[in-house]
Amino acid sequence: MAENTVKAASFDVKKLLKDNTMLLILVAVMVLFQILTGALFAPSNVNNIILQNSYVLVLAAGMLLCILTGGNIDLSVGSVVCLVGAIAGKLIVDAHLPIGLSIVICLFVGTLIGAWHGAFIAYLHIPPFITTLSGMLLWRGVALIVLDGLTISPFPQKYLNLFSSYIPEVFFPGLAEKALETTEDGEVTAAAMQAAEKLSSMTLTVTMVVAIVICALMIITSLISRKTKVSKGYAVEGSAPFFARLVIITFVVIAAAWKLGHHHGIPTVLILIAIVVAFYTYYTQNTVPGRYLYAIGGNAKAAKLSGVNTDNVMMFAYTNMGFLSAVAALVCVARFNSAAPTAGMSYEMDAIGSCFIGGASAYGGSGTIGGAVVGAIFMGVLNNGMSLMGVDSNWQQAVKGLVLLLAVIFDVVSKQRNKR
Repeated sequence: MAENTVKAASFDVKKLLKDNTMLLILVAVMVLFQILTGALFAPSNVNNIILQNSYVLVLAAGMLLCILTGGNIDLSVGSVVCLVGAIAGKLIVDAHLPIGLSIVICLFVGTLIGAWHGAFIAYLHIPPFITTLSGMLLWRGVALIVLDGLTISPFPQKYLNLFSSYIPEVFFPGLAEKALETTEDGEVTAAAMQAAEKLSSMTLTVTMVVAIVICALMIITSLISRKTKVSKGYAVEGSAPFFARLVIITFVVIAAAWKLGHHHGIPTVLILIAIVVAFYTYYTQNTVPGRYLYAIGGNAKAAKLSGVNTDNVMMFAYTNMGFLSAVAALVCVARFNSAAPTAGMSYEMDAIGSCFIGGASAYGGSGTIGGAVVGAIFMGVLNNGMSLMGVDSNWQQAVKGLVLLLAVIFDVVSKQRNKR
């Protein structure tokens, strides 16, 4: 039976292109911006794209879970980011509390806010749009009260190292400090030059080793998963697209690592992003509670009649969104080295746009974490590429809005064709 299933899932170019439309568009846009600017793939710019969009990747993972439940969204995430960032500033900078304790308190506050939204949505059945819209206004106001309209900065270096440093600097702090030594006249010493060369070599080596290990683990887990599905008689994609995808992903990871290795190495925030993406990918694809999200989005009444506690699932989705908003807040205050009243503006739109551009259905029930990541990267590349070209920020907003509209239109038209 397994052999028949595999044969049935033969290589289909049309299906392959349809399933990877956004990924192919992303590659085309990246190549176009590289041709036009000549700087998109520069090591420092690749690093900038990762740092500038780290919060979007974190928020998009949580937003996707909300969207899966039926096209629902959370409009409050930007305000929650601002509030949690303000609390982090008060605790770490003003009160000088231990960094670990401050982080735990911030994560708890974000989770509590998410549970507040979830309770109204799941158990009182107030529409998510209304609940989170009120949250957007409420938490922004509370953040302004906490900050008193002022910006809190700077954060201690130990905190910044958690989210805005690089792996080599964490493992070889002495060498990194020595590479910055200068004479009284401000000139770089010979010892500092030698330390800088050694650090550069070690950075490239460590970055490439990590990339190779990641690729090896990805290939092994993919092969094991495919073999398990075949043995159980599940439908799997053909061998050609399967191995082609593995080769492409491996090439992209190695190429990105090579670029990062020639700058400062792997950013610590990239490790956090990898953990978030890996966990939520596994949760949504390989766990029963994760599949409940898709079931509710596909047909909430049928899911409830099947024994799914739809209220608890909705509660989890929005509580989790609050938790990830707190994580994004901790990343943002480290990146900007400040907690400001204007933090988090339009962050909810970036997260929502990433999910829809990455293939999530506007009606819920379909979408993947991988697609949301592709959507977030696409938005980041679009912003970065237009900035490199000197496009006015107003036009950038217009282009992003148009892209989001086209993505939703594509989803609606595709669903109408499938129904026919």
